[in-house]
Amino acid sequence: MEGHGESGVLARGANMYAFACAIIASIISILMGYDTGVMSGAMLFMKEDLNIKDEQVEVLAGIMNICALVGSLTAGRLSDWIGRRYTIVVASVIFFVGAVLMGLGLNYGMLFSGRCIAGVGVGYALMVAPVYSAEISSPSSRGFLTSLPEICISAGILLGYVSNYFLRHLPLRYGWRLMLGIAAVPSVMLAVGILAMPESPRWLVMQGRLRDAREVLLRVSNTKEEAELRLREIKAAAGVDESCTDDVVEPVATHRGEGVWKELLLRPTPAVRRILIASLGIHFFEHATGIEAVVLYTPRIFKKAGISSRSKLLFVTMGMGVTKTAFILVATLLLDKVGRRPLLLTSVAGMILSLSSLGFGLTMADHSQQKLPWALGLCIVSLLLFVAFFSIGLAPVTWVYSSEIFPLRLRAQGASMGVAVNRVMNGTVSMTFISLYNAITIGGAFFLFAGIAILAWIFFFFFCPETKGVPLERIEEVFSKGCNGSSVAEDDGVAMANVASPDGHLKSSKP
Repeated sequence: MEGHGESGVLARGANMYAFACAIIASIISILMGYDTGVMSGAMLFMKEDLNIKDEQVEVLAGIMNICALVGSLTAGRLSDWIGRRYTIVVASVIFFVGAVLMGLGLNYGMLFSGRCIAGVGVGYALMVAPVYSAEISSPSSRGFLTSLPEICISAGILLGYVSNYFLRHLPLRYGWRLMLGIAAVPSVMLAVGILAMPESPRWLVMQGRLRDAREVLLRVSNTKEEAELRLREIKAAAGVDESCTDDVVEPVATHRGEGVWKELLLRPTPAVRRILIASLGIHFFEHATGIEAVVLYTPRIFKKAGISSRSKLLFVTMGMGVTKTAFILVATLLLDKVGRRPLLLTSVAGMILSLSSLGFGLTMADHSQQKLPWALGLCIVSLLLFVAFFSIGLAPVTWVYSSEIFPLRLRAQGASMGVAVNRVMNGTVSMTFISLYNAITIGGAFFLFAGIAILAWIFFFFFCPETKGVPLERIEEVFSKGCNGSSVAEDDGVAMANVASPDGHLKSSKP
């Protein structure tokens, strides 16, 4: 087998079995996205049915993300203890209970409780699905497979918008409850289906189960040689002798989260400190730039722009969901070709321009005594462009990047810290947007988001090096050297391309 760069062993792309496993693991993200999308329209109906105030609507919109903190902060330790697969099962069960309570929604208190419980499940799901996908992926397909949860979130949001539109004519008492409660059905199917998946090979090695890890790697790799190389690298990262051929060993490295918080927060190495800053920063800016305000409050934004019909509001909102999903799909095809960093910087630059034009259009419409067709058109185009730019870069890269940059020993709990920041910002924007635009006008709110996006671009330029094509076990080197990752990726591409000799025998994996 001959090749250069990422040819050879890795040229075959995503292994279909690994792809299927990542798809199943990511279904939990569809449920989370659906709940976010459907809430934007359901809020219009529940406010009328339950006679609740704007402040209570804000709390309902954002409380799920605040409660997700509980799940995200405990998910890392739990997944190190019981495994990535069973953590997804736990997330599904918790989300099922929350969806049932929301579907009943007899009063505000029950609805609030359902949102809180579902939020805990969301916290688990957001941490474990990208980590699981990253850990079963080859370097050449990791960007694609790890972005699947974000695709599923966007698909779920679109399904929520579609549900709003087609269930809007049901009696008020039942319509919004069906919109929210229907998510309980796929959560049960996921909890059962997830048991057919293999465990993460990296988690198995951390437990000392080398034979099981080897069997999984043979299924999720394109060749036996690739599987053997990946196993050796994982063993080295876990503190196991690379030449060890035992089926079961006593793990050398900590394997259930002991001491991880100290290594992350109290005594981090310079590389780990840079990794932590990059992870927390990218999660902070994903939501600080306003995407949740757009996803949850699209009908209100378009109403401010000049659309008054409820049917038209929901229809235009559905169009935004289609745009978001379409551009996420485009992004998945580019992540492993173009790289994380170019997509991220291009995405945020486009968001700055679209947020600024949206702020201008909304300001003109808000201060006019009559409808301004040109302002409405500008708002619609700007909103769609904002969603498109967000979806083609910042949305998928956030989850791919934060799930792949931590060393193996720190990955689960490091990723959980990122998810915690993500949920705090998501909940903050969700629960304050109405109050924010009442205080500084709706146009002013989007000018504020544009300013934050400028800070985000600067942060990404200086703190987020490229990781495309770099094996998980070597990404720490990228942050240690302070380089953009290209040399590490190229060296590894040559090594992987030369893993097998022309007669198929395994050769040295060293570059």
